[in-house]
Amino acid sequence: FAALIIILAFTPFLGYIPLGFTRATIIHIPVIIITGMSDLDDKIEGFDCGADDYLVKPFHIKELMARIRALTRRPAEIQERASLTAFDLVLDVEHRRLTYNGHSVMLTQKENDLIAVFLEKPDTIHSRSQLLWKVWGGNAEVEDGNVDNYIHFLRKRLRELGCKASIKTVYGVGYRLEEAL
Repeated sequence: FAALIIILAFTPFLGYIPLGFTRATIIHIPVIIITGMSDLDDKIEGFDCGADDYLVKPFHIKELMARIRALTRRPAEIQERASLTAFDLVLDVEHRRLTYNGHSVMLTQKENDLIAVFLEKPDTIHSRSQLLWKVWGGNAEVEDGNVDNYIHFLRKRLRELGCKASIKTVYGVGYRLEEAL
């Protein structure tokens, strides 16, 4: 699909459910909310839940079409990143396959999403809250301990591959993917 349009009545939480699902599953398509709710707080909540645009009724159909054209001109993030690479690790994002020196392991969807965050910015410290936001979505009811569990799973996968890179804990701050010297 080129874009997702969510039409809200006057119960915003119902409309934000599919939006939260869309963003939590890392579906990168433009999202436009159409609604009669014009309060600033409603708009902010819509954007905070992941909407790319927010259109208040009434509006002209030409304006909607122009907004759709503008949003769909932007390159899709998921298409740009068929694979991610750092420290001789290669992640096939679509097939959830992590490869190092010719050896591969299959990942679960959450492992795939988590290692992708590290491979996009290696040698960068990511806090638990940043990882929760990027992997589980902003509105997910997930505890910090889930991040720790998935870090443990990824460390095990990296050991299985015999990889020199590892996910290090930066105490009190977060985690970082770095290459062992």
